Amino acid sequence: MKKISWLLMFSFLLILSLVGCGTGNTTQPTTNVTKAESTEIMVSAAASMKDSLTELQKVYTQKAPGVKLTFVFGASGTLQQQIEQGAPADLFISAGKTQMDALEQKNLLVKESKVDLVGNDLVLVTGKDNNKVTSLEDLTKSSVDKISIGTPESVPAGKYAQESLTNLKLWGSLQPKLVLAKDVTQVLNYVETGNVDAGLVYQSDVQGSSKVKVVTVVPASSHKPITYPAAVIAATKNKQVAEEFLKYLQSSDAQQVFIKYGFKTLTK
Repeated sequence: MKKISWLLMFSFLLILSLVGCGTGNTTQPTTNVTKAESTEIMVSAAASMKDSLTELQKVYTQKAPGVKLTFVFGASGTLQQQIEQGAPADLFISAGKTQMDALEQKNLLVKESKVDLVGNDLVLVTGKDNNKVTSLEDLTKSSVDKISIGTPESVPAGKYAQESLTNLKLWGSLQPKLVLAKDVTQVLNYVETGNVDAGLVYQSDVQGSSKVKVVTVVPASSHKPITYPAAVIAATKNKQVAEEFLKYLQSSDAQQVFIKYGFKTLTK
């Protein structure tokens, strides 16, 4: 009887151990599936979009929890060069068409994905307590020493500024006063800290600053329309996910966030 009892007990323990092993094996693939469903997309975007895209990132993460958005902000020209040199990027949002067109000519974009996302205004700003500058023409006064714009070759806002000042017959006289910046964020910082008397930035750049004021909106007729084109990068390995995020940025909900931060919707 004792032998039978021990055999029964041994058999019972053996069955339990086999069931336990089987259960352990079934839980592992479930974890792997969860990891596989998580997708990261890299978005290279103009520096002037940082505040609006940071808010939209939080909203989109709730709508698509399986998608991780990673942003690289900078001057559009710099971002363009990085993409040309093979820097990882799934989506590019430029503050100017020149940079986007350059990538398209080199077949680095998914051409059918390219859209004009939002618009903007170019504005003249000074420090909040600055009373020396009340118009664009005041920039020529001897009391105004330094004016900052983005480097025209790499910063679209700087290119628009150069175009406007040239068409308004001010470029020649103002060149000795110009302080060129790597992007619009740096221009704004120069004005906020008093390192320059005035600067030309986008309307959207001023929204989050309590240290500057808008003196005037630069006449739209003095420069080409300001548009922010966006497109999926041809080398992406997450084409569908990138296209879905770009589609979301065109939605009415996302466009309202852009408006909140000083951008303009484009008439289609």
